[in-house]
Amino acid sequence: MQRITITIEDELLAWVDQVMRRRGYPSRSEAFRDLVRESLGREAAAADPERPCVATLTYVYDHERRDLARRLTHVQHHHHDLNVATLHVHLGHETCLEVAVLRGPSSSVQEAADAVVTQRGVRHGHLHVVPGSDVG
Repeated sequence: MQRITITIEDELLAWVDQVMRRRGYPSRSEAFRDLVRESLGREAAAADPERPCVATLTYVYDHERRDLARRLTHVQHHHHDLNVATLHVHLGHETCLEVAVLRGPSSSVQEAADAVVTQRGVRHGHLHVVPGSDVG
C-alpha cells in the first residue's frame, strides 16, 4: 500500500468528513478508497461495454399506473438472461419497491436498467454496478 498526499478544498473535505462520520468509516483513508473504487467501477464499465459485472437495480414505482406492471414484467422477460433475482416490496397502497440483481456485460445491464427506469410511473431508479474484477 502506498501513502499519498492530496490537496483538497475545505468545502469538499468537510463533505468527505460528513460522509465519513455518517457511514462510520474509521478513517479518511477508508472513505477515499471507497470513493475511488466506486468511481473506477463506473469508469471501467463505461470503458469496456462487454466487461462482465453484477449489479443491483433498485426502483420505486406506482403499481396503479396503467399497464406499468405489465410493461415492467415485459422488460424483465426481455432481459431474462441478465436477471438473477428480484425482490418485490409493497410500500403502500399504490407504491412498490423492486430490487433486481443483474449479471452480464455492463452495456447490457445498463440497457436493461434504462428500459426499467425510463418507464412512465417509475419514480426513482438507481443502478449500482460491481465491475467484473470483483465478480469472481
